[in-house]
Amino acid sequence: MQTMLGVIGGSGVYQIDGLEGASWVKVATPWGKPSDEVLVGRLSGLPVAFLPRHGRGHVHDPATVPYRANIDALKRLGCTDLVAVSAVGSLREDFAPGDFVIVDQYIDRTHSRPMSFFGPGCVAHVSLADPTCPRLSALAVQAGRAQGLRVHQAATYLAMEGPQFSTRAESRMYRTWGADVIGMTGLSEARLAREAELCYASVAMVTDYDCWHDGHGAVDVAQVIAVVQANADAARGLVARLPALLSATRTPCPHGCDRALTHALMTAPDRRDPDLLARLDVVAGRVL
Repeated sequence: MQTMLGVIGGSGVYQIDGLEGASWVKVATPWGKPSDEVLVGRLSGLPVAFLPRHGRGHVHDPATVPYRANIDALKRLGCTDLVAVSAVGSLREDFAPGDFVIVDQYIDRTHSRPMSFFGPGCVAHVSLADPTCPRLSALAVQAGRAQGLRVHQAATYLAMEGPQFSTRAESRMYRTWGADVIGMTGLSEARLAREAELCYASVAMVTDYDCWHDGHGAVDVAQVIAVVQANADAARGLVARLPALLSATRTPCPHGCDRALTHALMTAPDRRDPDLLARLDVVAGRVL
């Protein structure tokens, strides 16, 4: 199997530079329309697909991003590895605005997002003990440091519902929980990528200190945009270095991300819903 890198761009990262033979393509999925068309091309000889999470022009808020359609579309195009770039607030003094953080754990405070491709008629339970791929995450760290960025390896991401930012009480509470950064989109993607048997890494760009820090004002959109715009080139530079670090031939993930469904299906074959199975053609085709 050939390796194909999928990139999900977050706030302020609505395109990726340097793709050879780049073109925007429409992808139809059984889960509805993705956030936008997908930009496909090649970087360092490797096929790459780029999807802006919120759509070009930022038309989707965190709760209305079509997460299932996005993950399905990228796998449908042939992606084997996904790297998601997002803006986050810092819950730690030493994670400063402008820093990059490679997330490896999540705490869920969302409540209105689709959490699974599966459900009544085809029940499945995958492990999320380690929700990101250690192999791909290590490559993201390597790419970021080669780009000259300050990169923190391993962090816990508090996924909040939004679209409002935290109250001070919430922000202070999340720090006592051991969360390192806070955002609104990461966990939804990590869950679905695991169900789709895709390796997933989260590259988080720190834009602010949320509102817990007495020495900094409460976060606002202007502050987030200013930091994102100042660091968007750095984020794109990190992503552009990844294809050269990935093998062109996809070998089995040493951590089992690409085999997550092997023992996950619970519903007996003769009791599975054919309509749901048809929607799972790409996501779970290996085990159906």
